[in-house]
Amino acid sequence: MRERPRVLIVVTLAETGGAQTYVASLLPALVEEFDVVVAAHGPGPLWETARRAGARAVPLEHVRRPLSPWRDLRGLLELVALLRRERPDIIHANSSKAGVLGRVAAALSGVPIRIFTVHGWAFSAHTGIASALYKRAERMMRPLTTVTICVAESERVAGLANRACDPERTIVIRNGVDVDVAVPTRGDGAEPTVVAVGRLQRPKDSITLARALGRVRASFSAVIVGEGPDRPRLEAEIRRLGLEQAVVLAGDRSDVADLLTRADVFALSSTSEGLPLSILEAMAAALPVVASSVGGVPEAVEDGETGLLVPPRDPVRLAAALERLLVEPALRRRLGANGRERVREHFGLEAFRQAHVDVYRRELVRRGRAAPSP
Repeated sequence: MRERPRVLIVVTLAETGGAQTYVASLLPALVEEFDVVVAAHGPGPLWETARRAGARAVPLEHVRRPLSPWRDLRGLLELVALLRRERPDIIHANSSKAGVLGRVAAALSGVPIRIFTVHGWAFSAHTGIASALYKRAERMMRPLTTVTICVAESERVAGLANRACDPERTIVIRNGVDVDVAVPTRGDGAEPTVVAVGRLQRPKDSITLARALGRVRASFSAVIVGEGPDRPRLEAEIRRLGLEQAVVLAGDRSDVADLLTRADVFALSSTSEGLPLSILEAMAAALPVVASSVGGVPEAVEDGETGLLVPPRDPVRLAAALERLLVEPALRRRLGANGRERVREHFGLEAFRQAHVDVYRRELVRRGRAAPSP
């Protein structure tokens, strides 16, 4: 028997994103007690993060985001081969595609513990036939799942309501960040800066953010961090609105933490979310948040206390909230300070990590397998 239980963490893509940041945040704690393997597709910062943490990295060729029956079958077979080779005690799947393929492959390969983290239910992020298909897929995965981890209470409620998870095997572990990493350096300059961070793709709705910025009459600059398939459409919208001098599309950046400490307002215009790490990172940097009131966002952002909440797909309300903060530096400071303290009290990194280690240990003990000593 191996000295340490083996955990295989699978995520669809290695690119910058919430699920990848979640995995990166977990790794330093996991490698102390488990033999950790990380599997994902494509290039991205996750590989370097895994290497630095001491986890083994395995690139996947066929597990990709777009739905494709033939490629998905090849992805499933690829994961089955990987699991039979690595023989993990635990598979921990993240993101919708890896979540479905990973759990099916684990069941076929005899992996005893199958954990799935919901970073936002795919059926909530889509509409019509796509939503119905994702909902059906999650219902089929329910009996194959040992533990479903939801990053927000709202996600647990949605999962149970749609019969996508089992009430006895579904828990909430809210995302966590290190507050002490972000030390605010901003001042009250003449032109405040709005920053947004997220992949330029559904459900982030960067078009609504651009239209809101186009309605703001106060002086401002804006930086939108992230890449994705919606970039050409966003660029066209920025040109249409005449915002080329005010809005910078910064692409993927490795210095997001520094950008947050220098900005003045954080904006999130998503139509669907779990509990975005980007919001917690912004709050940790003492940034007031203007965000869509969706998913687990209200569990982090207290309207009027740590930020301002607005309905999704509403550029008028979003613009009004942004403008209010842009012209009131004292309000920005108050909400930002409150947000930093709220993250420190309720969304700490150590508690987040320990909760996951506890889940792993508990499930190993239940199956009579060797578990690390506390």
